[in-house]
Amino acid sequence: MTSASAPTAENLHARLQHRLAATALQVIDESHQHAGHVGANDSGVGTHFRVRIASPLFAGKSRVACHRLVYDAVQDFIDQGLHALAIETENTPSALP
Repeated sequence: MTSASAPTAENLHARLQHRLAATALQVIDESHQHAGHVGANDSGVGTHFRVRIASPLFAGKSRVACHRLVYDAVQDFIDQGLHALAIETENTPSALP
C-alpha cells in the first residue's frame, strides 16, 4: 500500500459523518505512533486511527453494536489498508472531550 492510497482522517471523518449522522466526531491519525509495527507503512500515515464519535444511531445499542456500525461504515477503508481503529462511542455529544 502506498501513502497515496492510504485512508486519511478527512476521508474517514466525511464517511462517518455521512453514514452515522454524527453529532460529535473526532478522527485522529495515530499512524506515526506505530512505525515499525505490523500494519504500519513507510509514510507514517493512513494505517492507525482513533475515532471518537457520538451518534443518535447508537441510542439503546450495546458498545459492540455501536462499534459494528462504525466498522461497517469504513469497511472499504479497511480494505484499502486501514489496519487499526480505536473506537470511542457515545450516544450523546456532551460526553466527548
